[in-house]
This record gives sequence, C-alpha cells and structure tokens, in this order.
Amino acid sequence: MLQTAEAKCGGMPLIDACKEIFRLKIPPSGLLGWSPRLRSQFGYYTPDEWYEAILFCLIDEKTDWLDVGCGWQLFPSNRRLADVLSSRCRSLTGVDPDESIRRNKWVHEFIQRRLEEVDTDRRFDLISLRMVAEHIADPEAAVAKLRELTRDGGRVVIYTPSKWAPVSLIAAATPMSFHHAAKRILQGIAPEDVFPTVYKMNTRKALNRIFGSHGFVEESFLYLNDCRALAAWRVTSLLELSCERVLRAIGLPYPENCLLGVYRKNDAGSFD
Repeated sequence: MLQTAEAKCGGMPLIDACKEIFRLKIPPSGLLGWSPRLRSQFGYYTPDEWYEAILFCLIDEKTDWLDVGCGWQLFPSNRRLADVLSSRCRSLTGVDPDESIRRNKWVHEFIQRRLEEVDTDRRFDLISLRMVAEHIADPEAAVAKLRELTRDGGRVVIYTPSKWAPVSLIAAATPMSFHHAAKRILQGIAPEDVFPTVYKMNTRKALNRIFGSHGFVEESFLYLNDCRALAAWRVTSLLELSCERVLRAIGLPYPENCLLGVYRKNDAGSFD
C-alpha cells in the first residue's frame, strides 16, 4: 500500500498535486476562511483533495473521461478544478440517472441512466466514481459494465468511504431521515443530494476481489484520514485535526477514513 507522503502519480509526487489543488481553491482576494487556513496550518489535505489530485495527474488532452454519478457538478468543493479538467480532457461524459445531470455545465455530453444501463460503443481512458461505490447494490454488474466501458490499459478511480469508518457504521444502522438531518447540519447537504447506502464494495479486499475478477489490477490504493465529520465548527475541527496529527505521528490509523483506489484494465504498468 502506498503511503500518502510517498505516493506518486505519473512521476509527480501526489502531495505536490494536492498543493496545486489547494491553490486552485484560493479566492482572487487571496483571503482564506478559517477552515482552509486551519487545515493548511496542520498540513492536512482532505480526502476530496487527494481524489482531485489523482485526477489532476491522470487527465490530459488525450483523455476520454467518463464520470459516474456526477449529478450537477464534478467537484463540489473545487469548481475551478472542474473548469480546468473539463477544458483539458479530450472528452467528458457524465452518467447519472438523476435529472440534475442536465444542469451539469462541465460535462461535454451526458447519459441520464444508471451505470449498468449505459449502452454505447464508446470506450474511455479514465472512469471516475466519486462517492458512488457505497450506493452500488450490485457490484458485479457495475464492475462488469466498467470493464466494458474501459479501454485496454485504461483506469477506473474509486473514491468512497470505508465500510468500517464510524460515520459509515452509523449510516448503516440509522434511517434515511437521520441521514438527511445529519448531512444538512454537519455538511450543509440538501436532502435531495443524499442517497441510500449499502457499502457492498467499501473495503480494499472487496474492491480487489470484484475488480480482479473482471480483469483489473490494483494500481494504487490509499487510506485517507477524514477530519470532516465535525468540520463545521472551529473548536471541533481543531480537535479532529489535532487527534489526526497525533495518531499519524505515532503510526496509528485515524478511525474515520476514505478509500481511494486506482484499477487498471489489463495490467499495463503502475504508478512510478
């Protein structure tokens, strides 16, 4: 397993890509709010930023990119990056059954269907699933479709919560009404953007098993410490970041974490 401090993508240290992602979030005024300023002081990058850094490294002008479950936006916390990558890639297709995809200004074209229902002769160099895997009820069918849509040597990037993270365990044991209220209070997410979760492919073992059975190999895998559960308030955010720093310093895992895996169709190499 690659450690975040050592990980590279296409020869570029991933931590450098994270710094570029963070820079893109800085407003023209150059003034940061208390939350990004606090994270910067701790040298902490969010799981979103690690995921965005992977795509920043992998997408170039020759990339045909398919984003699954994008809804009306690509990167909710970094619209400038969405502008950059949407313009950089050769093509960007969005897939989502929800009609909100019709409002997505970054995709070049969209398919308003479930992933398993996509019917196209096109093949893609990169397929990304941001916070989608935890909602997939039939992983075998989904990954079979991903294999069909991926060019030989192409990659699938999976970014999803860990099944064993405290927030995931709470979500699995509580009704949707609780999810709606918690997401609204803690993260400001509207109820219509909260969907049922099943966590059938939310461990590294499950992902390797499912993707391996469909001809993919794990090219890269990261556990990403997630200090966003109580990030809405300065005091609790400070406590989360302090706890994460201490655990990281003594080599212990932070309990709340996300998974970031890159799977390549027909092994054609790995990250440097």
